[in-house]
Amino acid sequence: MAATLQPSSLHPRDLGRTATVGLRTRKLRTALSALGIMIGIAAMVGVLGLSESSKSELLAQLDRLGTNLLTVEAGTGIGIGTGELPEEAAGMIAQIGPVETTTVVSAVDDADVYRTDYIPEGQTGGISVQAVDLTLLDTLAGSVADGQWFDAATGAYPTTVLGSVAAERLGVTEVTGTEQVWLGNQWFTVIGILEEFELAPDLDRAAMVGLRAATDYLGDDGVPTRILVRVDPDQVDAVMGVMAATANPENPEEVEVARPTDALEAKEAADDALTALFLGLGAVALLVGGVGIANVMVISVLERRAEIGLRRALGATKRHIASQFLGEALLLSGIGGIGGVLAGVAVTTAYARIRGWSALVPPIAIGGGIAAALVIGVVAGLYPAIRAARMSPTEALRTAG
Repeated sequence: MAATLQPSSLHPRDLGRTATVGLRTRKLRTALSALGIMIGIAAMVGVLGLSESSKSELLAQLDRLGTNLLTVEAGTGIGIGTGELPEEAAGMIAQIGPVETTTVVSAVDDADVYRTDYIPEGQTGGISVQAVDLTLLDTLAGSVADGQWFDAATGAYPTTVLGSVAAERLGVTEVTGTEQVWLGNQWFTVIGILEEFELAPDLDRAAMVGLRAATDYLGDDGVPTRILVRVDPDQVDAVMGVMAATANPENPEEVEVARPTDALEAKEAADDALTALFLGLGAVALLVGGVGIANVMVISVLERRAEIGLRRALGATKRHIASQFLGEALLLSGIGGIGGVLAGVAVTTAYARIRGWSALVPPIAIGGGIAAALVIGVVAGLYPAIRAARMSPTEALRTAG
């Protein structure tokens, strides 16, 4: 009785070993092919990681600064009128129930700031002078880098607190109590230097004086240029709706009300658009990498016709041959995918550390990056695998010879 032939089988371990043959024997080609996938995945993971880290930093920044700060200014458009807020505007705004604090800022236009009283003709200081309330730091969530902030006494005398940029331009690096600047044609003693204001960057380039000192020593009229208002976080929109009419009941159209944190959120929206653009570029790089893998696999099939013919002659089925080359493409793309994820995480971590952010790479970027690489590997390796499987043993051996 004739023996029954058992169907040929290929164990997973044998499949793994045969799938690595082409990769191990052509290392340079393997590395260059995987590089295309690696670049695409690294770009996508890096972009997603940096976007998530940026958003996390923005949320932390908004939480720290608060989204309940409003700025009230006179309108500057055509036909706006005098371009000034009423003197009593701050007091009227303070009467609004949800308003927590109000701070007046008044620009002293006729005063310049210099490091010395010897001023060459025609030279301007380039630093603004702002008369401010004592509550400014609390309202803007600001802090002192060196020295001190105004109190009731110092705010009434010729003293000044410099913004971070103004201090740098004037060459004042520390506060010892003896530094003076020539402000409004008289000497003012520097009592403090501030950290950067995230919600009012224009004050970084200003020398600040107390409201009373501005009136007594600089002849300021005390008319507010800007009023900073902190309100109940749950009532921001409602307060914005009545702010203009409260600040200037006769001409509410001449009042502009804004929320500084909107600029931060707008910047994040712009960053989201750039994120989408870079993701598109990463996808293009990934597509190029996939085409490279397909090209390499087709060449590999042509170069290994003798191997394919011999294996078919020894009993390997079409499915075995297809599995071998498809597995090889998957390994090639998998190497690129893992390398790309690691590179993307490294770039995200390094850049976040430089910017002082908390590095945050979403799990979907890691899992999705590897999955995308494997999908590209399947798509790129499918045609070469089918082509290899369809070779008959005699044709493969004859053309190889």
